[in-house]
Amino acid sequence: MTEIQLRAALCEVGRRLWQRGLVGASEGNVSARLSARQILCTPSGVSKGHLKPDDIVVVDTGGNVVRGGEPSVETALHLHIYRRRPDCQAIVHAHPPIATGMALAGEDIPDNVLPEAAIVLGSVAFVQFALPGTPEVPAAIDPLLDDHKTFLLSHHGALTLGRDPFDAYARMETLERVAHMLLIARLLGGARPMPGEAFDHLLKTALNGEL
Repeated sequence: MTEIQLRAALCEVGRRLWQRGLVGASEGNVSARLSARQILCTPSGVSKGHLKPDDIVVVDTGGNVVRGGEPSVETALHLHIYRRRPDCQAIVHAHPPIATGMALAGEDIPDNVLPEAAIVLGSVAFVQFALPGTPEVPAAIDPLLDDHKTFLLSHHGALTLGRDPFDAYARMETLERVAHMLLIARLLGGARPMPGEAFDHLLKTALNGEL
C-alpha cells in the first residue's frame, strides 16, 4: 500500500473497531509499517471512530515524530514488535469486552475448539500484567513474539499482528467472536474440543507464529 492508502486503512480500521465496540473513547491504537525506517500510527487522545488521514502520525524506528502530532503512548510497543517480527506489517491494540473480560479472569482462549480459532488466531498468548505505556509492556510480550500473532494482555485488552491493517483488524474481530462463543459454551456446561485429527489438519493449514 502507498502512504495515502495506509492512512486511509488505519482510519477505516479505527472506525470499525469503534463501531463494533472493540474500543471506546480514545482507547486503543493501530499502526502500520510504512518503510524499513518509519511507521504510521494513530495519535494519542483521539477517538478511533473519528480519525482523519491527516491525524495519522509518522514516527521513525527510534520513536521520534517525523510528521504529525503526539503518537499513541503504546508506540514503543509497536516499534518493538516491528523490530522483532519483520513479517508483521500492521498491529491493532483494542479492548474487546469479552476477550478482555476473559483476560481479567485469567481465562485462556483455546485454539482447538473452533476452526477460526486455529486458523485465524493461532495459539493465543497470555501476557502477564505490565504497566501500560512503559517499557514493561515490550519486555512482557517479547518472549512470546516468535510463536504467536494474537495476544491477551492481562488487565490491558488484546493485541493482534497482521499482513496489513485489515488483516490485523480481522484477527481482533475474530478473537472477540471466539471469546463470545466460548462464553456461551461455558454457560451451557463448557466447550468440547474438536477431534484431534481435525485440529491437526487445521494446524497444517495455518502454522502458529506465521502471518
